[in-house]
Amino acid sequence: MILDTMNEHIMKIIVASRPVDSINAIAQRIGLSYGWTYKWVKELEKRDVFCLTRKNAFLQEHARFYKETITYIHSVFSKNVRFHYEILSLFGIQYSFTKTDAVFLWTRGGYNIARSQNHYPIFIKVVKKNKKIFEYYCNKLGITSKNNVFYSVTYVDVIEKAIIDDIPVDSLDETMQFMQENKYNFLPAIEMIEQQYGKKKTVKYKEVVTNV
Repeated sequence: MILDTMNEHIMKIIVASRPVDSINAIAQRIGLSYGWTYKWVKELEKRDVFCLTRKNAFLQEHARFYKETITYIHSVFSKNVRFHYEILSLFGIQYSFTKTDAVFLWTRGGYNIARSQNHYPIFIKVVKKNKKIFEYYCNKLGITSKNNVFYSVTYVDVIEKAIIDDIPVDSLDETMQFMQENKYNFLPAIEMIEQQYGKKKTVKYKEVVTNV
Protein backbone atom coordinates (compact mmCIF):
# COMPACT_ATOMS: atom_id res chain seq x y z
CA MET A 1 0.00 0.00 0.00
CA ILE A 2 1.19 3.51 -0.84
CA LEU A 3 0.44 4.86 2.64
CA ASP A 4 2.74 2.28 4.25
CA THR A 5 5.73 4.23 2.95
CA MET A 6 4.28 7.71 2.43
CA ASN A 7 5.36 10.63 4.61
CA GLU A 8 6.07 14.33 4.10
CA HIS A 9 9.67 13.76 3.01
CA ILE A 10 8.81 10.98 0.57
CA MET A 11 6.13 13.15 -1.02
CA LYS A 12 8.46 16.14 -1.35
CA ILE A 13 11.20 14.00 -2.88
CA ILE A 14 8.85 12.55 -5.46
CA VAL A 15 7.47 15.99 -6.34
CA ALA A 16 10.93 17.59 -6.53
CA SER A 17 12.78 14.82 -8.38
CA ARG A 18 13.87 15.12 -12.00
CA PRO A 19 14.63 12.39 -14.57
CA VAL A 20 18.38 12.74 -13.99
CA ASP A 21 19.05 14.03 -10.50
CA SER A 22 21.34 13.76 -7.49
CA ILE A 23 20.68 13.31 -3.80
CA ASN A 24 22.47 16.57 -3.04
CA ALA A 25 20.34 18.52 -5.54
CA ILE A 26 17.14 16.96 -4.21
CA ALA A 27 18.17 17.81 -0.64
CA GLN A 28 18.68 21.45 -1.59
CA ARG A 29 15.32 21.70 -3.32
CA ILE A 30 13.33 20.15 -0.47
CA GLY A 31 15.27 21.90 2.31
CA LEU A 32 16.32 18.70 4.09
CA SER A 33 19.78 17.61 5.19
CA TYR A 34 21.78 15.38 2.87
CA GLY A 35 21.73 12.55 5.42
CA TRP A 36 17.97 12.44 5.78
CA THR A 37 17.43 12.88 2.06
CA TYR A 38 19.81 9.97 1.43
CA LYS A 39 17.84 7.82 3.86
CA TRP A 40 14.51 8.45 2.14
CA VAL A 41 15.91 8.18 -1.38
CA LYS A 42 17.33 4.78 -0.41
CA GLU A 43 13.87 3.78 0.80
CA LEU A 44 12.48 4.82 -2.56
CA GLU A 45 15.20 2.86 -4.31
CA LYS A 46 13.75 -0.23 -2.64
CA ARG A 47 10.45 0.68 -4.29
CA ASP A 48 12.22 0.97 -7.68
CA VAL A 49 11.57 4.73 -7.81
CA PHE A 50 15.28 5.53 -8.19
CA CYS A 51 18.23 3.83 -9.79
CA LEU A 52 21.26 5.11 -7.89
CA THR A 53 24.82 5.41 -9.11
CA ARG A 54 27.79 7.04 -7.44
CA LYS A 55 26.84 10.50 -8.68
CA ASN A 56 23.28 10.35 -9.92
CA ALA A 57 19.76 9.37 -8.96
CA PHE A 58 17.83 8.30 -12.04
CA LEU A 59 14.08 8.65 -11.61
CA GLN A 60 12.16 5.58 -12.76
CA GLU A 61 8.87 7.12 -13.82
CA HIS A 62 7.45 3.74 -14.81
CA ALA A 63 7.78 2.41 -11.24
CA ARG A 64 4.46 1.42 -9.69
CA PHE A 65 5.02 3.28 -6.41
CA TYR A 66 6.01 6.45 -8.25
CA LYS A 67 2.92 6.36 -10.47
CA GLU A 68 0.65 5.60 -7.51
CA THR A 69 2.12 8.49 -5.55
CA ILE A 70 1.69 10.97 -8.40
CA THR A 71 -1.91 9.77 -8.85
CA TYR A 72 -2.52 10.17 -5.11
CA ILE A 73 -1.06 13.69 -5.08
CA HIS A 74 -3.18 14.73 -8.03
CA SER A 75 -6.39 13.26 -6.61
CA VAL A 76 -5.92 14.84 -3.19
CA PHE A 77 -4.30 18.19 -4.01
CA SER A 78 -5.38 19.19 -7.53
CA LYS A 79 -7.91 21.69 -6.12
CA ASN A 80 -5.83 22.72 -3.11
CA VAL A 81 -4.71 26.34 -3.54
CA ARG A 82 -2.13 26.23 -0.76
CA PHE A 83 -0.48 23.15 -2.27
CA HIS A 84 0.08 24.96 -5.58
CA TYR A 85 1.78 27.84 -3.80
CA GLU A 86 4.01 25.66 -1.65
CA ILE A 87 5.27 23.23 -4.29
CA LEU A 88 6.87 26.01 -6.35
CA SER A 89 9.78 26.07 -3.91
CA LEU A 90 10.42 22.37 -4.68
CA PHE A 91 10.95 22.98 -8.40
CA GLY A 92 14.38 24.57 -8.01
CA ILE A 93 13.56 27.40 -10.42
CA GLN A 94 13.86 31.18 -10.33
CA TYR A 95 10.38 32.63 -9.94
CA SER A 96 8.45 35.39 -8.23
CA PHE A 97 4.82 36.17 -7.58
CA THR A 98 3.42 38.97 -9.70
CA LYS A 99 0.23 40.92 -10.49
CA THR A 100 -2.68 39.95 -8.20
CA ASP A 101 -0.48 37.67 -6.11
CA ALA A 102 2.04 40.45 -5.57
CA VAL A 103 -0.81 42.66 -4.37
CA PHE A 104 -1.97 39.90 -2.04
CA LEU A 105 1.51 39.56 -0.54
CA TRP A 106 2.24 43.28 -0.18
CA THR A 107 -1.13 43.81 1.53
CA ARG A 108 -0.27 40.89 3.83
CA GLY A 109 -3.25 38.93 2.58
CA GLY A 110 -5.54 41.90 2.96
CA TYR A 111 -6.66 42.13 -0.65
CA ASN A 112 -7.61 39.45 -3.15
CA ILE A 113 -9.83 39.85 -6.18
CA ALA A 114 -11.66 37.88 -8.88
CA ARG A 115 -10.55 34.45 -7.71
CA SER A 116 -12.47 31.52 -6.31
CA GLN A 117 -11.97 27.82 -5.63
CA ASN A 118 -13.46 27.11 -9.06
CA HIS A 119 -11.13 29.51 -10.89
CA TYR A 120 -7.90 30.36 -9.12
CA PRO A 121 -5.03 31.53 -11.34
CA ILE A 122 -1.72 31.94 -9.52
CA PHE A 123 0.30 34.71 -11.13
CA ILE A 124 4.04 34.09 -11.36
CA LYS A 125 7.10 35.08 -13.33
CA VAL A 126 9.59 32.39 -14.32
CA VAL A 127 12.96 33.02 -15.94
CA LYS A 128 13.07 31.80 -19.52
CA LYS A 129 16.00 29.47 -18.89
CA ASN A 130 13.80 27.52 -16.44
CA LYS A 131 10.83 27.24 -18.84
CA LYS A 132 11.39 23.59 -19.81
CA ILE A 133 11.92 22.32 -16.27
CA PHE A 134 8.92 24.32 -15.01
CA GLU A 135 6.76 22.79 -17.73
CA TYR A 136 8.14 19.36 -16.83
CA TYR A 137 6.93 19.74 -13.24
CA CYS A 138 3.51 21.02 -14.34
CA ASN A 139 3.10 18.10 -16.73
CA LYS A 140 4.31 15.66 -14.08
CA LEU A 141 1.75 16.91 -11.56
CA GLY A 142 -1.07 17.37 -14.07
CA ILE A 143 -1.25 21.14 -13.60
CA THR A 144 -2.88 22.78 -16.64
CA SER A 145 -4.96 25.88 -17.34
CA LYS A 146 -8.01 23.60 -17.49
CA ASN A 147 -7.73 22.93 -13.76
CA ASN A 148 -9.55 24.93 -11.10
CA VAL A 149 -6.18 26.01 -9.71
CA PHE A 150 -3.43 26.76 -12.22
CA TYR A 151 -0.39 28.92 -12.92
CA SER A 152 -0.66 32.03 -15.08
CA VAL A 153 2.97 32.40 -16.14
CA THR A 154 5.00 35.24 -17.59
CA TYR A 155 8.44 34.20 -18.80
CA VAL A 156 11.14 36.84 -18.41
CA ASP A 157 14.88 37.12 -18.99
CA VAL A 158 15.67 38.37 -15.49
CA ILE A 159 13.64 38.50 -12.29
CA GLU A 160 14.08 41.50 -10.03
CA LYS A 161 12.32 40.54 -6.85
CA ALA A 162 11.71 41.45 -3.25
CA ILE A 163 11.31 38.93 -0.44
CA ILE A 164 8.34 38.86 1.93
CA ASP A 165 8.48 36.19 4.63
CA ASP A 166 10.91 34.16 2.47
CA ILE A 167 8.55 34.42 -0.51
CA PRO A 168 9.82 35.94 -3.81
CA VAL A 169 7.58 38.71 -5.11
CA ASP A 170 7.65 41.68 -7.47
CA SER A 171 9.07 44.86 -5.97
CA LEU A 172 6.67 47.22 -4.23
CA ASP A 173 7.19 49.85 -6.95
CA GLU A 174 6.38 47.36 -9.71
CA THR A 175 3.32 46.17 -7.81
CA MET A 176 2.15 49.76 -7.34
CA GLN A 177 2.58 50.37 -11.07
CA PHE A 178 0.46 47.29 -11.85
CA MET A 179 -2.28 48.52 -9.52
CA GLN A 180 -2.20 52.02 -11.01
CA GLU A 181 -2.69 50.50 -14.46
CA ASN A 182 -5.73 48.66 -13.08
CA LYS A 183 -6.77 51.14 -10.42
CA TYR A 184 -10.51 50.51 -10.67
CA ASN A 185 -9.91 46.98 -9.41
CA PHE A 186 -7.18 47.76 -6.93
CA LEU A 187 -8.06 51.11 -5.36
CA PRO A 188 -8.64 49.63 -1.86
CA ALA A 189 -5.30 47.81 -2.10
CA ILE A 190 -3.52 50.99 -3.21
CA GLU A 191 -4.80 52.81 -0.15
CA MET A 192 -3.85 49.90 2.11
CA ILE A 193 -0.28 49.94 0.78
CA GLU A 194 -0.07 53.73 1.02
CA GLN A 195 -0.99 53.46 4.69
CA GLN A 196 1.25 50.46 5.42
CA TYR A 197 4.37 51.60 3.61
CA GLY A 198 4.01 55.37 3.59
CA LYS A 199 3.72 55.58 -0.17
CA LYS A 200 2.78 58.95 -1.66
CA LYS A 201 -0.94 59.34 -2.33
CA THR A 202 -1.56 58.49 -5.96
CA VAL A 203 -5.31 58.05 -6.39
CA LYS A 204 -8.49 58.75 -4.46
CA TYR A 205 -12.04 57.43 -4.59
CA LYS A 206 -13.25 60.84 -5.77
CA GLU A 207 -10.92 60.66 -8.76
CA VAL A 208 -12.30 57.26 -9.74
CA VAL A 209 -15.90 58.42 -9.45
CA THR A 210 -15.17 61.59 -11.46
CA ASN A 211 -13.51 59.65 -14.26
CA VAL A 212 -16.26 57.05 -14.66
